Amino acid sequence: MQNEHIFKQYDAELENVRAKVLEMGSLVEQQIVDALEALVSSDSALANAVIKKDHRVNALEVQVDEDCSHIIARRQPAAGDLRMILMMVKTITDLERIGDEATKIARFAKKICETDRMWSPRFAEIKAMANLTRDMLRMALDAFARSDATKVLDIAHMDEQVDEQFHLTMRQLITFMLEDPRTISMSLEVMFVAKAIERIGDHAKNISEYVVYMVKGKDVRHISMEEMEQEALRP
Repeated sequence: MQNEHIFKQYDAELENVRAKVLEMGSLVEQQIVDALEALVSSDSALANAVIKKDHRVNALEVQVDEDCSHIIARRQPAAGDLRMILMMVKTITDLERIGDEATKIARFAKKICETDRMWSPRFAEIKAMANLTRDMLRMALDAFARSDATKVLDIAHMDEQVDEQFHLTMRQLITFMLEDPRTISMSLEVMFVAKAIERIGDHAKNISEYVVYMVKGKDVRHISMEEMEQEALRP
């Protein structure tokens, strides 16, 4: 009976940490949505809300990191449980950085609100990129919640789309700057936003790769798409 109690307590501790990781993921996903809305609609109040929310994301990262350290020290997990804990420690780092990138976008949105500009950029391409990276993050978190390693392939393909859109946006902005030097300042800032969104996609892809490690015990970082497919689909 004592052993059964210990196992139940251990399972509860793991589930509590998983819930905090998913809560953190939900927060940063909302940061992306709100930062983009603040940018498109020039909503300074919403931008401030995104910036303030970053403190909650940082606090959750610290909590999860401490919880994982305590579980490792007290429970000495092995095999799948250890991989899950290591995966969560890596995941919260990427989630915290996604929150940082969303905060950067919110700060840029505030800057636009507070400054009179001769030229206002079009955010259609930026919005498409941001929506794609948000979907990537949502899929990665869902894969974690369901222990589904197969999602990594879809997310990797979506990351390629984000990269293509990023390079297209860069070329368009360079053209604007060459044609009209008055657009240089704003174009450089939009490049900064586009890069932040592209980095969000990279972090979402990282999380999906950690899921493969958690489920399969295989590190699929820095391998080809064909190798990744073999590992993700392997029983």
